[in-house]
Amino acid sequence: MTDRPVILTGFHFTRATLAALEERCEIVGRMENPQPTPADIPPGVADKVQAIVSTGSVGISDAMMAALPRLSLFCCYGTGYERVDLAAARKRNIMITHGADANAPDVAELAIGILLASTRRIVRADKMIRRGEWTKRIPNRFGAIAGLTGGKLGILGLGAIGMEIAKRAKGFDLEIGYCNRNKRTDVDFAYFPNVMELATWCDYLIVALRSDSSNRHIISTDVLKALGPRGHVVNISRGWAVDEAAVAHALRNNIIEGAALDVYDEEPYTGTELLGLDGLVMTPHFGGGTEHAQRRMTSLVCRNLDAHFAGKPVVSPVPELRDLVGTIKPKS
Repeated sequence: MTDRPVILTGFHFTRATLAALEERCEIVGRMENPQPTPADIPPGVADKVQAIVSTGSVGISDAMMAALPRLSLFCCYGTGYERVDLAAARKRNIMITHGADANAPDVAELAIGILLASTRRIVRADKMIRRGEWTKRIPNRFGAIAGLTGGKLGILGLGAIGMEIAKRAKGFDLEIGYCNRNKRTDVDFAYFPNVMELATWCDYLIVALRSDSSNRHIISTDVLKALGPRGHVVNISRGWAVDEAAVAHALRNNIIEGAALDVYDEEPYTGTELLGLDGLVMTPHFGGGTEHAQRRMTSLVCRNLDAHFAGKPVVSPVPELRDLVGTIKPKS
């Protein structure tokens, strides 16, 4: 390529990531709207933009693609791409890439961390001390605590992140079961063909699947009832995989014992129904927020940009468009 490709960003990237992008691209703007429309494209650049670097939770619509006639690449920084219109991308000859397993170890680390925080009441205990309420020893102040050791962990989605969770869970002597689109032949964990059977079996359920329209609110009231009154649910995948209203209802009515969420239906979370729930641990979608993960994801985005604009196959296409690898070229 002779000139640097022209790109837009749709996310507040770190200075290190922006510097890496600026080494190889001309950044002509950043779209602030978490759900951008053509009106969010900076003035005078629509006919120049060749690629967008954003996230799957921001995504891109058919209308946005139509408004950018030279767009040929959308890079998702991170694993998910749930708000990307894949049918429109195929129709308009636009390649979509994602972070694949670049942040898998880091997200798995947080999943175990917030599961521990939920089951061992760590956040609630911290608040109790800070409020000056630890005036005497009271056994079972937060109810009977089972502890992870010897329990049953259900992993919904045994992809790269799910496998990293399983690896860490073994250290707690947890029995592991999973639900996946297909049974894996490379693990000896118990396999369950649907989420209801998995939830009925396990004590702790971690949602690690790639969220798309087919599994919106897959964690429903019925699944939470199947998990049961000593159960805990953790979501580190995408917000819309879990019905937040159902979780709030389940916690208020002792249908489950606890929950931990790193992701939400709308981000940043601006609702109120989850905030007053003592049995809920909340973190601000930072499972992949470590320095190691940021470096790996930035590197992968840059490799995809470099390959695409050199006329070579991209490194990490989304699976649904893998058949188009090598056929989508930069638009003149």
